[in-house]
Amino acid sequence: MMLVTSFCFSQDWIKNINEAKELAMKNDKPILLVFSGSDWCAPCMKLEKQVFSTEEFRQYATENYVLLKADFPQRKKNKLPEAQQTHNNQLAEEYNKNGFFPLVVVLNSKGKSLGSIGYEKVSANNYIEKINKFVKQI
Repeated sequence: MMLVTSFCFSQDWIKNINEAKELAMKNDKPILLVFSGSDWCAPCMKLEKQVFSTEEFRQYATENYVLLKADFPQRKKNKLPEAQQTHNNQLAEEYNKNGFFPLVVVLNSKGKSLGSIGYEKVSANNYIEKINKFVKQI
């Protein structure tokens, strides 16, 4: 059951910044941009399991954020289509210049960075509180 829930939730993540900005403006929501190495980055996998795949996070984030994921898998079988990889690389050039993984960047609806956070071993609710601090600064 947990795998099914996690898989279904992963479908809610948008993979294109323009689509995310459009939705964010339309719904007056900030964007949560996540840089992940889904098949090689242990802290990324922990963040996915301990925060992103929880019911608390799913419910809250769906109502309050536009979710955007830029994945950088390394295994051949998980290779992204070239256009998606190019798009993710461009996102990294703008929002993740130091190449940190995982990196969670909170953006306003126009794509301006409000703050970022990496992996922290905290509950989903505590993680939500931490990312919300970036939004409340505006």
